[in-house]
Amino acid sequence: MQNVSTAILFHATKTLKARSSLQSSRIALSSLRYNTHVKQLDVTMAKRIFKGHNDHYNGITIDSAEEDCDNKIFIQRLKDSLEQWSKDRKRAIWFRVHIPHAEWVPILTKMGFVFHHAKEEYVMLYRWLPIDEECNVPKYAHTFLGVGAFVFNKDTNEILVIKEKYILNKANWKLPGGYVEPGENIEAAAKREVLEETGIQADFKCLISFRHGHDYFFGCSDMYMIAYLTPQNFEIERCKREISECRWMKLNEFMQHPEVHANNKTLVTKTVDFLRHQMGMVVNYGTHPVTKKQICVYSVENANIGTASTE
Repeated sequence: MQNVSTAILFHATKTLKARSSLQSSRIALSSLRYNTHVKQLDVTMAKRIFKGHNDHYNGITIDSAEEDCDNKIFIQRLKDSLEQWSKDRKRAIWFRVHIPHAEWVPILTKMGFVFHHAKEEYVMLYRWLPIDEECNVPKYAHTFLGVGAFVFNKDTNEILVIKEKYILNKANWKLPGGYVEPGENIEAAAKREVLEETGIQADFKCLISFRHGHDYFFGCSDMYMIAYLTPQNFEIERCKREISECRWMKLNEFMQHPEVHANNKTLVTKTVDFLRHQMGMVVNYGTHPVTKKQICVYSVENANIGTASTE
């Protein structure tokens, strides 16, 4: 009888262990399935969030050329992204929208995005997310930079002057020059404009003065630098497309000429003063400590241009 009881107890214990093991396996399998499901949800959600590029202001920029998105799912993906970015306490959210994705623009504006700037190939919009912090996104570039070249032949006491071909009012004699191109140094711009308009090769020496005004093209401000250059050749080859006249003119003739604007006479007067003391803004090149990009540092020094007559 005792042997029978022992056998029954042994069988019951074995059965309980088997059931416990099975239950544990089921729990483990269920947990595995749950974790897999959660991971799949995380992956799915990650795919629904725009990746973009983070910046050091805790903002993010999405480029439509890098993260194309069908218009049918764009709205929901944008909403999901904004929700996640708010949780992450992101600040400025930028969207660079290229022409093929222009249909994004009205959707973005309805979601609180505003225009920042536009170029030929894209428009840039942004939205400031923090509700407890004032928006400090800087305005887009708002100032044009131009350079006029005082190209002086000290042997003949003449300066290089031009008349523009296309102008609303009567063309006046002025210094050659124009706007600095994107990514172009002032020195390079001065030399390029002189060569393009007059065919004269010239060496940049220094900046002498500049004027600053507001409400110019597109409502932007305008800075116009006056640079001193020395000519390397003297035979003029006028740009027939932009320039109607070009010549070497005596300095005193320019100062008295009725077809020279008063502002240009004032600028040249300052240049005449420079010819006496020769203190100008000389350029030195360096490297930015953070970006490691080349920078131009202008400081007042003796330009060492040699003796020059001002008569």
